[in-house]
Amino acid sequence: MRSDAVVVGGGVVGLAVAMRLARGGRSVVLLERHPSFGREASSRNSEVVHAGIYYPTGSLKATFSVAGNRSLYAWCAANGVEARRLGKFIVAVSADEDAVLDDIHRRGHANGVTALRRATLDELREAEPLVRAVGALYSPDTGIVDSHGFMRSLADAAADDDAVLAWGHEYLAAEPTPRGYRVRFRDPAGADGEVQAGVVVNAAGLAADQVAGGMGLDIDALGYRLRYVKGSYLRLADSWRGRIRHLVYPVPHAGLAGLGTHVTIDLSGGIRLGPDVEFLPDRRLDYSVDPGRTERFVEGARRYLPSVAAEELHPDLAGIRARRILPDPAVSPDFVIAEESARGLPGWVNLIGIESPGLTSALEIADRVAALAGGPGRHAA
Repeated sequence: MRSDAVVVGGGVVGLAVAMRLARGGRSVVLLERHPSFGREASSRNSEVVHAGIYYPTGSLKATFSVAGNRSLYAWCAANGVEARRLGKFIVAVSADEDAVLDDIHRRGHANGVTALRRATLDELREAEPLVRAVGALYSPDTGIVDSHGFMRSLADAAADDDAVLAWGHEYLAAEPTPRGYRVRFRDPAGADGEVQAGVVVNAAGLAADQVAGGMGLDIDALGYRLRYVKGSYLRLADSWRGRIRHLVYPVPHAGLAGLGTHVTIDLSGGIRLGPDVEFLPDRRLDYSVDPGRTERFVEGARRYLPSVAAEELHPDLAGIRARRILPDPAVSPDFVIAEESARGLPGWVNLIGIESPGLTSALEIADRVAALAGGPGRHAA
């Protein structure tokens, strides 16, 4: 089998890349080891559409999140995917944290989040009477999206442009050839197959560093090695529905290891707390939620939401994201989007450490990949 491009991984980013390359006139094969799309990080998250506030100015995370906020809403409107601009309050509970809000405000504006503004305490009390804080920022463009609906729309668009979406096909290895790469896979029946392609996009998410390492790249020297970070969510009782109407976040942790115990709302109106941050020592995919973590959630949430009670919470879901390992843990690692010609792999594009805001940034990442792979144009809704 021959194809212009192979995309390894059927999460939201892999789907967006497959759609973009196919829409640009490429023949595309997407290999996904699971029976359908988005079975890992893409479907186990808060479904938040980020505005691009926190990330270092000039970083890919900041640039793609700001642009992606606009392109994602536009795509959803054009393709019948539910997305809502709920708005988000970032709240400080001490004078020290209030000073940090000033830093966040400056960074957000430097990133291009011009709608971000200081909210008065009267405004906060009127909008969210249960929240207690000494200061707040308000981001009107932060919202939520039906992530599964978004992924389905990307898959449908890719298929409409003749991309082959090979569910249940596990990537095994690839080797350079004079015309690109011979990519080997195993199909759902256990039979091995291969496809020849000039371009390979490694969008393997949790396994992206292993795929890159399998091509002979030194993933430690390049900063490509990943560690798994688990985030658990607890759901508030149904009696809380309608009592919180916006997303509410505390001041984030140093290095953006996490954004603190925050309040998110799903499209059905349910309210969750989380995620927390749990660094996993191995690469085991454990999606269980430990009820013993409840008190820690309550302690974090009560700093700004004092009426939360432990008996109103129950385990909801957990997600695992792949975070790049950097020498300084206080530094927030950026996305890696690298065409590897300089390392002897022309036409090979690695996407490494695509954690949050990867969902928001998916269409922008796809545009960058298309440009690196020599593809035309931008996406269109």
